[in-house]
Amino acid sequence: MELETHLEKHFGYQSFRTGQKEVISSILAGQHTLAMLPTGTGKSLCYQLPGYLLKGQILIVSPLLSLMQDQVDQMKLLGEKRVVALNSFLSPSDRNYVLRHLHEYKFIFISPEMLRVPFIIRMLQQLTISLFVVDEAHCISQWGFDFRPDYSKLGEIREKLGGPLTLALTATATEKVREDIAASLGINEIKRIESTIDRPNIAFYVDELSSYHEKENRVLELVSRLQKPGIIYFSSKKAAEQVAALLTEKGICEALPYHGGLEQNTRILIQQQFIHNQIDVICATSAFGMGVNKENIRFIIHFHLPMQIESYLQEVGRAGRDGLPSVAILLYSSGDEQLPMQLAESELPTEQQIDWLFSKLQDEQIQGNDGKFDLGFQLAETGGFSEIQWRIMKGFVNHPTSEDSNLEALKLSLKDFVKGRLAVKINNIVRMKKLVEISTCRREFLLQYFDERLINKIPSCCDNCGLELSTYQTSKTTSLSRGKCEDWKDYLSKILINRELRE
Repeated sequence: MELETHLEKHFGYQSFRTGQKEVISSILAGQHTLAMLPTGTGKSLCYQLPGYLLKGQILIVSPLLSLMQDQVDQMKLLGEKRVVALNSFLSPSDRNYVLRHLHEYKFIFISPEMLRVPFIIRMLQQLTISLFVVDEAHCISQWGFDFRPDYSKLGEIREKLGGPLTLALTATATEKVREDIAASLGINEIKRIESTIDRPNIAFYVDELSSYHEKENRVLELVSRLQKPGIIYFSSKKAAEQVAALLTEKGICEALPYHGGLEQNTRILIQQQFIHNQIDVICATSAFGMGVNKENIRFIIHFHLPMQIESYLQEVGRAGRDGLPSVAILLYSSGDEQLPMQLAESELPTEQQIDWLFSKLQDEQIQGNDGKFDLGFQLAETGGFSEIQWRIMKGFVNHPTSEDSNLEALKLSLKDFVKGRLAVKINNIVRMKKLVEISTCRREFLLQYFDERLINKIPSCCDNCGLELSTYQTSKTTSLSRGKCEDWKDYLSKILINRELRE
């Protein structure tokens, strides 16, 4: 039976998107596979379809709890009941139930933190894992833009699980990062399927402005004229809320803010309103977009300078999934790079925080019987650690390398790591600013960053190549039509009912 037959049977599609069939064929041939596919090409299908054709369980490692839960909810709505997310969202009673019935699930999503629990590993060792999936695989590499210490241990986890067939998925990874992924997972022979990061239907435009106030006015002007729907990305929750309020108050369009500070059910509600054409524009932080399947997004605006090219392209890639013309607009004013610099520094623990914690470890000897330190929430709060900073600290302190034979050596190693990570982050910001400053083709610059060449020059390329924003304007001044939209309330009700049943 051809793969297309299985595709239509399980998903209702008649043809594959770019790279999907090649990845699935590689997996079914028993080859470890590293796939770099552009945002919007349906990477989840690359493990879901093999899941129906392989015996045993599919174990999917994902770094984002919200994305994990979204994927589980979407699969349940499509009729797949043998799916579960094993993460901190589960209550103790739910977790006990899931673990007692773990063998009954076909698709098991799991956080890298959960894989560090010995009991969880013992439970997984009792299963037949036919495919070990590493989603957002660039998190493995210390050279990747979103490196996670827990991800760097996945090679050890994979070995404990018997070295199962492995699929590593990413949308944006440089050649160096791709090499690091395979090495870190301990895979000597891996088939690499690498599609171009280029999305020809998405044009690039950089608008240089003199101040924050001018940026704000420019956003209002752009959104009033551009075809909708669209997403505006911010690095600040407050700015996202302010602009969303302005767009609505001035009657330009229906807009809502979206960020990690909102309650989970509120985020789900906003997502469904956007997907089902109840909202024209989302004013979002980077928390929005993962797992949001909307094909007709016509524009992406970046109000603030992104921290790196990889995340910029991931966010831009949420436009034009239907293949129709779309535009990515980056607003820049002098000094904008200071905010990402501050964010980069705030994501890493300071030397003072490191010294403070290690003094606590020496004085209080908060060490359990397993040799690991009891690094509880109270300690993190007292030390003023953010969630990201604390994750880094816990990863180092409780999982030292063989070279870190004592606390002093471990402290020095951690400080060296922080310095190295900060240097990588600053270099990424410098490259991002270079995209703003160049006078040559912006698409060509982006492709070169990923060791690609621009082969087919397209007319609607970028502002440096003569792009006119008028191409993407609408003749209408009203919001999206509300008359024939799908009933998102019914869709949301199903999600919440499924969630309540799990609880």
